Amino acid sequence: MHAEVTEGTVLWEPSNERRAAANLTEFLAWLRRARGLDFNDYAALWEWSVADLEAFWGALWEYFGIDSSYERVLSSDAMPGARWFEGARLNYAERALSRRDDHKAVIATDESGAVETLTYAELADRVAAAAAGLRRLGVGKGDRVAALMPNIPETLVAFLATASLGAIWSSCSPEFGLGAVAHRFSQIEPKVLVSVDGYRFGGREFDRLDLVEQVRARLPSLAATVILSRIGVDRPPGTLGWEALISDPEPLRFERVPFDHPLWVLYSSGTTGLPKPIVHSQGGILLQHLKDLSLQMNLGESDRFFWYTSTGWMMWNYLVSGLQVGSTIVLYDGSPGYPDLNALWGMAERLQVTYFGTSAPFIHACLKADLHPGQNYDLSGLQSVGSTGAPLSPEGFAWVYARVNDDVLLGSVSGGTDLCAAFIGSCPLLPVRAGEIQCRYLGAAVEAFDVHGRPVVDEVGELAVTAPMPSMPVYFWNDPVGERYRASYFEMFPGVWRHGDWIKITPDGRCVVYGRSDSTLNRGGVRTGTSEFYRVIDGFTEIEDSLVIDTGQLGREDSLLLFVVMRTGNDLTSDLRARLESAIRSELSPRHVPDEIHQIADVPRTLNGKKMEVPVKRILAGVSVEKAARADAMANPEVLESFANWAAERRQR
Repeated sequence: MHAEVTEGTVLWEPSNERRAAANLTEFLAWLRRARGLDFNDYAALWEWSVADLEAFWGALWEYFGIDSSYERVLSSDAMPGARWFEGARLNYAERALSRRDDHKAVIATDESGAVETLTYAELADRVAAAAAGLRRLGVGKGDRVAALMPNIPETLVAFLATASLGAIWSSCSPEFGLGAVAHRFSQIEPKVLVSVDGYRFGGREFDRLDLVEQVRARLPSLAATVILSRIGVDRPPGTLGWEALISDPEPLRFERVPFDHPLWVLYSSGTTGLPKPIVHSQGGILLQHLKDLSLQMNLGESDRFFWYTSTGWMMWNYLVSGLQVGSTIVLYDGSPGYPDLNALWGMAERLQVTYFGTSAPFIHACLKADLHPGQNYDLSGLQSVGSTGAPLSPEGFAWVYARVNDDVLLGSVSGGTDLCAAFIGSCPLLPVRAGEIQCRYLGAAVEAFDVHGRPVVDEVGELAVTAPMPSMPVYFWNDPVGERYRASYFEMFPGVWRHGDWIKITPDGRCVVYGRSDSTLNRGGVRTGTSEFYRVIDGFTEIEDSLVIDTGQLGREDSLLLFVVMRTGNDLTSDLRARLESAIRSELSPRHVPDEIHQIADVPRTLNGKKMEVPVKRILAGVSVEKAARADAMANPEVLESFANWAAERRQR
């Protein structure tokens, strides 16, 4: 187990029985019957899916039985600006709640081990009650509902109720600090805020009503605030209890909206400005998630689908779409490491999880702790393990097969908040190889681009998408002419989506992702802009300037490094370090506390004053100063050499 595992080594292949039973096999058979299309292998199917977008996405519409007509699949394939399924009218929540039977829709649990179960019929009833309550509060089509909620059934109910009205959902995890929450919600001007009074994590309770009051003060658009009691703290005056919201149910009805009508607003940050408020459409998310979850991840109504996530990460949105394919979704509220790293594996045994989704750092932590979940728990029912949030090392792959279950489809998945879906990931018909992602997803025209915008094979390049996908953002909030949207994805390669990851694509279509190619901070799968980080540091008068770098190394958990320039007469003392860590934990989240804080003489900047985060990140990864940046483009080129020296000394330690 501890021997070196070579990248590309085959660790698992699907049996003939699993291939025959796969949803993707059924789709291939349907294409032969309904379309007269016959594909010899996955590679041929993928080529067709990205070469003939209208035929592919139109086939999915019919195959999944989406109940609406439309005028044309794709009116324009320009990026940005693609127009999908014009004339269609649908509702995400209507499809999610289309069955009203006793099949389990939700199993929810937490650190205590308590379990709550909702059938599809019971879930629909609760959504009907919440929708009626929101309607009484004046929420209608296009209004925003913001949530400061953990991963519990009430959050799911509030989201589906919001979507049923044609309103727009947006959520943050209750662990987020004031700055992180206010910088997100203030942009979208929500009509209603739904929040808990507190949450439990790591065996402790955290009162969040002070935070709620501060957030309310920064949201003048609010007509109402709804508080769900989790830790028994008295509600503030002028707020409404959750029980009052759902006290007077009405029959569930759905507002059918155009395909590109907003479903939710997620947030992903670059290096400047406020977090980007990314708007995804009802139809785009519905169709994309049906494809991803059914055909690529092989989920269906016999599955119990779990992914460890918070409501501030797009994987929560991905998880709840398990309802679209009839699965039972498993919600977990709490720490993945409490009381120890065995907690989630024990939960998987108790709740008979068939798809166990987690992050690469969690798998690496289990490997380092030498856990043996498959020996200590009955995980024989597991069919798949999912990993995302960071690249999974070959050793991480091997650990899953040696220590969890030797007959699972291990799907390392890569996508992003920007898409709220995956570009590359698992396929039930292909082998799993150590350190590699099995394939490019159907309908995802992913290439590795060199610096000249040319596709390269078997070389590391920028992850680029050369054709539109339905779940690409319809727009950014408060970006009326699309300037910020275009700058975020289409500035480097006009007309091509540049995602900001390093990727290598092998000749037969397998993929390896090497982490971020930009300066965005990726902590536990949650992307945060450096600008949010600097806002906190700028509050310290002792600090003149700062630079934060997420090292993004493949095969191990990322290190977050903070470099500070001290004002004259000040030193980086242990007390200042502690106060910095406390402020970052409070204003952003515990995951953003730096692994190391170091004092430097100066921050490298371009001639126009921009901090040079990406060149420093490359230097810390071993790239020479000459290759990392052009000296004639810098205001202080001599500074970079100090980072090279620091990195060299660090590698020797």
